[in-house]
Amino acid sequence: MNIHEHQAKEVLKAFGAPIAKGVAITSLDQAEAAIGSMPGPVWVVKSQIHAGGRGKGKFKELGPDAKGGVRVSFSREDALANVKEMFGNTLVTKQTGPAGKQVNRLYIEDGADIDRELYLSILVDRETGKTSFVASTEGGMDIEAVAEETPEKIHTIGITASKGVTDADAEKLADAYELTGAAREQGKKLFKSLYEAFTSKDMSLLEINPLIVTKSNDIQVLDAKVSLDGNALFRHPDIMAYRDESEEDAKEIEASKYDLAYIALDGEIGCMVNGAGLAMATMDIIKLYGAEPANFLDVGGGATTEKVTAAFKIITSDPNVKGILVNIFGGIMRCDVIAQGVVQAVKDVGLEVPLVVRLEGTKVEEGKKIINDSGLNVIAADDLDDAAQKIVKAVKG
Repeated sequence: MNIHEHQAKEVLKAFGAPIAKGVAITSLDQAEAAIGSMPGPVWVVKSQIHAGGRGKGKFKELGPDAKGGVRVSFSREDALANVKEMFGNTLVTKQTGPAGKQVNRLYIEDGADIDRELYLSILVDRETGKTSFVASTEGGMDIEAVAEETPEKIHTIGITASKGVTDADAEKLADAYELTGAAREQGKKLFKSLYEAFTSKDMSLLEINPLIVTKSNDIQVLDAKVSLDGNALFRHPDIMAYRDESEEDAKEIEASKYDLAYIALDGEIGCMVNGAGLAMATMDIIKLYGAEPANFLDVGGGATTEKVTAAFKIITSDPNVKGILVNIFGGIMRCDVIAQGVVQAVKDVGLEVPLVVRLEGTKVEEGKKIINDSGLNVIAADDLDDAAQKIVKAVKG
């Protein structure tokens, strides 16, 4: 689960991270009070959407010459004007796609006297099996470009879980950032606090870009991005309270109600599969034959007819779907249950696109009979390769 910048900063502040004063607003009538609560002389107005690249983004309604989704204001009047111009409009960034996202909340923050911008992230390093810090002196930039063009400026420091961030680890990070004096001592303390926040809140990513050194040689968290492990949210009702469903795909929200593993993608072939590995293989083979999957969908090993029906309805609700591939290997999952769910869903919502069904495994003959006796216009497939070729041909003509 992702949360907004201002929410991430609330979490980090509780662990002792140095955060500037800021106020989040969700309506225009809150703007003047929020701006007036900060002394200035600089106010920063930030769009709050679940996407990066906000500063370089463009508002659809404002034209190509308008300023982006993060704006520095040098008077209360300028800050208020920026709020009014940004609120309710659609911000397009490199991460939102061309549709963009509507800005329904803003974060107004006290300005900072920046001397240096640094990059910090904490993530799980799959190569080492450790939680690792990624550190660079090149903050505020596209970290991918930095890694490609100047990889020597990226430092990765793995943390041993049984020890946490040791004094030696903190020194390595301080060296990587070239910190001195007060900033060095503050940084070493901050690194330990951030690691504690990451582990205790079950984060999957913590990114601060930039982490700044001010002209008075103090450390401050200027931006914050946090992603959390959805499987661990039951342990964190305080974090669950931050959920903003307006930032999530409606189909994914519906899928979560039925405990379906669903992720919306940009392709044209909807997939219903049981098992994550088989779902990945199904998406891969669709791409192999020249098409793109519209979703990842694992109905699980213990799916009911109701769950399968819901899954089918979610797939067909996507206007980009031009064909559907049902690929079931019945081990724990029974093919007849899948067939009953598909038939029921088609009766409920209709079928306006090609449907290819491949069934194999437990109760496969019963499942095929249900499909064959249903009167549905279904294309049968013998195996996964055959199924993929048939659905791509049906969609592409």
